[in-house]
Amino acid sequence: MNNQLEINLNIADINNLRLRVNGTEYMLTPIHQQQTDTNSTNTPLLADYVHRLVKELVGQGRRRTAETYRCALNRFAAFLPHGDIPISDIDKQLIVNYERHLKADGLTSNTTSFYMRVLHTIYNRAVNDQYTPDQQPFTQVYTGIAKTRKRAITLADIQHIRQLSNLPRHEELARDLFLFSLYTRGMAYIDMAYLKPANITGGILTYRRHKTGQTLNMRWEQQMQEIVDRHPSPNADYLLPIIKRSNGCERSQYRESQRLINYQLKSIGQKISLSLPLTMYVARHSWASIAHSMNIPLSIISAGMGHTSEHTTQIYLKTLDSTQLDTTNASIIQAINSL
Repeated sequence: MNNQLEINLNIADINNLRLRVNGTEYMLTPIHQQQTDTNSTNTPLLADYVHRLVKELVGQGRRRTAETYRCALNRFAAFLPHGDIPISDIDKQLIVNYERHLKADGLTSNTTSFYMRVLHTIYNRAVNDQYTPDQQPFTQVYTGIAKTRKRAITLADIQHIRQLSNLPRHEELARDLFLFSLYTRGMAYIDMAYLKPANITGGILTYRRHKTGQTLNMRWEQQMQEIVDRHPSPNADYLLPIIKRSNGCERSQYRESQRLINYQLKSIGQKISLSLPLTMYVARHSWASIAHSMNIPLSIISAGMGHTSEHTTQIYLKTLDSTQLDTTNASIIQAINSL
């Protein structure tokens, strides 16, 4: 039959790894050699690779770059189901899903772009080190830098929000969590969610930032305690009513709570005709803006917010008296509650 393949093999052909099909000879690759080629890169896990890069960067005195690598790894690891992944498994769909995850967490396009750019740099280094072929996984996500819109509101706006009365219970909680963030120097919502009663000792609130791993301390003020008293947590493990059950799904509870709180805050913002959407992230920017308007030095503002990636802050954090930060924060809280 014309369509039938004629395959002629002999011992010599097998030994020489050749195959003839219809008179045409092909070279074959031994199976053991294929396996060797496939595994020749010996792809490491991403975390191991980044930790090695960080160690090299610190040894070179490039601590700021090392910190951005750590930060990007921590954020990506929190997204991954098992917290780590072989570098060769990073593909377009994974990175697209990661970007969606970051946006769902309420991050702006510039913030998601920051994480993508740093992770892309790490990936490119792995490609150059021949740990993985370049699958170009970042071609479908945003890695640019967009012009940011104003995300801080005025002291008068904050005072107006604080004085709102007859709010539904869920909006009152959203308002008070917004104020709590302001009172705690713009604490991020994820850090608020994981606060525990044990974080307050001797009138001092101590917590570790999820984003950077930095430990921050501040004086526990009366206004902070009043919010905790108004909204007791149903879960004794946590200080605020954000993570309500210790059941292994704490992260999903925090994310859902953040989504609902931001929804309620936007409703509150519309009630007082704010020119921008009110979210928890606005609290962080507003604390810095108010401090700046009170002529607080940038170094103190930066240190108060835990901006450890800034070189000047790294210097000041070694010498800055924490009482300066407490005095600054107390002044801002007093200004917010002055009416």
